[in-house]
Amino acid sequence: MSRRLDQENAPVILDTATDWWSGRDAQNPDYLKSNFPCRAACPVGTNAGGYVSLIAQGRYEEAYLLARSPNPLASICGRICAHPCESACRRKDIDQPIAIRALKRFVTERFGVESARKFDEIDRSVERPRPPAEKPGRVAVIGSGPAGLACAHDLALMGHHVEIFEAAPIAGGMMRLGIPEYRLPRDLLQAEVDYVAHLGVKFHFNCEIGRDVSMEDLLRKFGAVFIGAGCRKGRGLGIPGAELKGVVTAVDFLLQANLGIPTEIGERVVVIGGGSVAYDAARSARRYGGTSEPDEEHHNLAIDAATLAAKVLKRDVKMVVMESRAEMPADPQDIEEGHEEGVTVLNRRGPHAIIGKNGKVEALQTLDVERVFDEMKRFSPVMIPGTEKSIPCDTVILAVGQVADLEFLGDGHGIEVTPRRTVSVDTKTLATSRPGVFAGGDVAFGPRVVISAVADGRLAAKSIDTYLTGRKDVPAPLRVRVFETHGYDHPFARGDYEAISRRPVPKAEVHRRTMEEEVELVISEREARIEGERCLHCWVNTIFDSSAMQGSECIQCGGCVDVCPEECIDLVSLLKLEQAEKALSPMRLPNGAPLEVLNSSSGAMLLKDETACIRCGLCARRCPVGLITMQAFYREGEYQIMQMAEHVL
Repeated sequence: MSRRLDQENAPVILDTATDWWSGRDAQNPDYLKSNFPCRAACPVGTNAGGYVSLIAQGRYEEAYLLARSPNPLASICGRICAHPCESACRRKDIDQPIAIRALKRFVTERFGVESARKFDEIDRSVERPRPPAEKPGRVAVIGSGPAGLACAHDLALMGHHVEIFEAAPIAGGMMRLGIPEYRLPRDLLQAEVDYVAHLGVKFHFNCEIGRDVSMEDLLRKFGAVFIGAGCRKGRGLGIPGAELKGVVTAVDFLLQANLGIPTEIGERVVVIGGGSVAYDAARSARRYGGTSEPDEEHHNLAIDAATLAAKVLKRDVKMVVMESRAEMPADPQDIEEGHEEGVTVLNRRGPHAIIGKNGKVEALQTLDVERVFDEMKRFSPVMIPGTEKSIPCDTVILAVGQVADLEFLGDGHGIEVTPRRTVSVDTKTLATSRPGVFAGGDVAFGPRVVISAVADGRLAAKSIDTYLTGRKDVPAPLRVRVFETHGYDHPFARGDYEAISRRPVPKAEVHRRTMEEEVELVISEREARIEGERCLHCWVNTIFDSSAMQGSECIQCGGCVDVCPEECIDLVSLLKLEQAEKALSPMRLPNGAPLEVLNSSSGAMLLKDETACIRCGLCARRCPVGLITMQAFYREGEYQIMQMAEHVL
């Protein structure tokens, strides 16, 4: 049976032969979704727990289906995703998060665009946003980065004619121009682009908006325009010496390195910044030049761009970072691999001046940093006067941020721009102030991770389809399954989950790390299956729900509290809760509604810490009145495949 549960009237379908809903309140879908943290953290809603668990069962093709269906760039994300799912993974509170990104790569290697499968076979794994439009429209996409590719991908699946206009000579945006090849292989990136072309999308390269074609031209020829131009302009620094020869932004350095454009950098390089882009620049600078034989003549990079294929890590590279090690914004893996490759990090130092001689960089002068953030956690660095130190160098790479260059819009474009010089959009639709024009990714929100840009592209594609056709989505149903109680034979109940540590992701040996040599390697099948077994199945929830009609009212026996291996359940007197509510008012339920506490000398309330729950189900098995059940929820289209992931349940 189905029941309308949420504000958008999406039905939830219960999988049980009995009339379980009778006399009960239906579960709030927002609560269920938030209680599946890896999926909730993924901008495109990937069912990470599902595909991780399917890998544990050896069901690799089904795992690929879950990993690929919502993500047009799944193979790319298997290499470079910032993995917000791992940051949210509940397993981290026990030991370490599951290696979700590495497991995504494991299945895309077998079934993704980098595998031997034909595109027609991959088509079967792709999520169709909406059926093909009866009257297809024409859409122009500016930029072929992750937002542009994802938008074009979904629009093509919905039957529209799509053309991408790219200023660079090749597709990929900052994924190709800003991310080094040792992190993202170029043949893999090209395969993702080729798949988008396979869907019928047309590409125009070396086509700069404002020079080769104007915005007005596009709006005359196309029914809608999506701006996904990214942030390709590096920020400068307003310090003395910033104009000297030898000062370059990280964006320009990486762009030239990735396009093979000859660029002269010195033997002593200082990178200013502590983010992932700074590490990309620093690690690329370490690789930039050098030869495999010590007696070979060192190439002049201004003449020979072939030295990008360096065989040793040669240059002296230092990073000047305002933040402490714990505050650094870079991904911990970037920090670890940079350390392995000999990048020196100078924490709590800030740039003060660039010293030069004869118009060329000679040193960077720094000041010690007293603090980076103010009391409100806002970026507000304070330097310590009189702590000047000099770092000899002949190249300074500025990795202090990126900005969008909106000159291509031309005069009188009618598109509202924010004070940050990004395109202003409605966050729910990504529509700009000009009808028919949409924007997403870095150009709308500033620099962000690839998967967020992919999500923007997908959202914009649906909004554009609605603009062109008037169609809107019907809320998709959630399916809920009520389990039999697991019991002590369940692996989580036995405590086996504690015995499996995070599996290390293999990496290339340091002496083999060149510009082209991929550093992170694919995890082995054995290790992938073991890693998948660490998943705690967070889509399964412990539900406390009394029903006077069915006699499942709590008798306050405390059995669930006693049996819980993680001590995450408490039986608390209502009198104590009433006192707490007055002190902490207002206490709220998982759905955000205020908690109304009754004043009763005999009443009690069950409280559960969801962050600690391991879904073992012992509380449900122990409950003598059937108050506690184990319930799983799924999107309608995933119901059958998720049962495969749960065979141990």
